[in-house]
Amino acid sequence: MTNDKTTTFDRMESEVRSYSRSFPKLFNKAKGATIFSEDGKAYIDFLAGCSSLNYGHNDPDMQAALVDYVTADGIAHGLDMFTDAKEQFLAAYEDIILKPRGMDYKLMFTGPTGTNAVEAALKLARKVKGRSNIIAFTNGFHGMTLGALAATGNAGKRNGGGIDLNGVYHAPFDGYFGPEIDTAEMLDRMLGDPSGGVDAPAAILVEPVQGEGGLNAASPEWLKKIEAIARKHDALFIIDDIQAGCGRTGSFFSFEEFGLSPDIVTQAKSLSGMGLPLALTLIKPEYDIWTPAEHNGTFRGNNHAFVTARIALEKFWRDETFSKSVKAKGEHLKLRLGAIASQHDLSLRGRGMMMGINAESGEVAAAICEQCFDNGLIIETSGSHDEVVKVLCPLTIDIAQLDQGLDIIEDAFEAILANDVSHVAAE
Repeated sequence: MTNDKTTTFDRMESEVRSYSRSFPKLFNKAKGATIFSEDGKAYIDFLAGCSSLNYGHNDPDMQAALVDYVTADGIAHGLDMFTDAKEQFLAAYEDIILKPRGMDYKLMFTGPTGTNAVEAALKLARKVKGRSNIIAFTNGFHGMTLGALAATGNAGKRNGGGIDLNGVYHAPFDGYFGPEIDTAEMLDRMLGDPSGGVDAPAAILVEPVQGEGGLNAASPEWLKKIEAIARKHDALFIIDDIQAGCGRTGSFFSFEEFGLSPDIVTQAKSLSGMGLPLALTLIKPEYDIWTPAEHNGTFRGNNHAFVTARIALEKFWRDETFSKSVKAKGEHLKLRLGAIASQHDLSLRGRGMMMGINAESGEVAAAICEQCFDNGLIIETSGSHDEVVKVLCPLTIDIAQLDQGLDIIEDAFEAILANDVSHVAAE
């Protein structure tokens, strides 16, 4: 880093920072799918706030609505009091999202991040069922606070907790042992066996697509089996749609086309539309048994986020136009990434606009992402060993810019894997 301003971060900021190590530039402006560094260089953004910016940076309609709201002295912080901004968001969510899908949920505003939504979901499930055990899955990621962290699989994240993480049994995700092993049937058998060793669960918690876990996409059939297992064994069925939702797989919810009816759904990330903190726990009405303030959070009333979230719903989800465009781009992404993967005898991961290539090595994937950054593309890795090069570009990106970013990825795979082969041959 050459800019003297960056020394402020080295001097003042905790060593816990991570993304800045991969992208060591001072950024000062962003629009659409492009982010600019202070020295004027433009970068295509295939990270998008880790899927918090599905509609791109600084959408003009959300931006204008927020500016108008702020300059009109609108309520900024409202705890859980009634405000115009919240009422308008709730009405839009009911009208645009829930009613057309035949869904009936109460909306619980938690603290402002995804982990807060998951904590509320787990706490409520335990309260409803009077049991403590939660079933989560291998490679799952559900948050960094202790309850959600217990449901998270990653050892590096778990070790940061500093204490034993209890109350969660980690079952194998779809395909964990390969396509020939039905892990849903395995779970059902263990739960049904009095000597299976798995305590009766309050809930089964699952991501339809595991974002941080390596873009592992569960099949519709497997997810239907998991829901049926939850019903059979008197557990709530919870879907974590924090990273895969808000259009990332083409539909608003990543599961809505599979015929599932989860008891609880968690949302955050792109829910606010433009990166403002906002999280929701959707609860079937019969399970909304909270007493007033039994679970709360000081910043559960981010009215600025209510404003932009409403605009996002009205602009992108009133009809199927946006969803169809995302699905079309997802097919294009699949073709392009598939060709790159095939060229190097690698495999694709993910679904929709949440896809990547398994580079089969964390070192190789990191080198590819570094090469991409040098050539003007911001992209990260995921997976157990950070082995998957992961595309999470804004859903609003145009095809030309999407292809420009994919060209950079293609060149990086070619350069890094060619060098890697040469290095192995030399040894």
